[in-house]
Amino acid sequence: MNESEVLLRMVEVVLLASLIELLWLMTHISAAPRGLLPNLLAGFSLALALRLGLGGAGVAWVGACLASAGVCHLFDLRARWHRPVASLPPVASRHERSTP
Repeated sequence: MNESEVLLRMVEVVLLASLIELLWLMTHISAAPRGLLPNLLAGFSLALALRLGLGGAGVAWVGACLASAGVCHLFDLRARWHRPVASLPPVASRHERSTP
């Protein structure tokens, strides 16, 4: 098995693991996929573009996967931009923590 075949198999393992993760999240956790879906799809699209490029697919297929990853990334950024940021409580000083 030469080096390019090993790379192809490694990318296929990543794609399979991503697909299993996506399916598991969609069937077992109701709230998580809504926020994770664009992120997972962007990564999946990038890995698929890599797989197609290494496998000798045409530029159109690789470009379509990269465009898909870009669109998913934009959806992910938009969701993160509108999500409120939780504020952390103030840190107590050492003196305040030691007194009961």
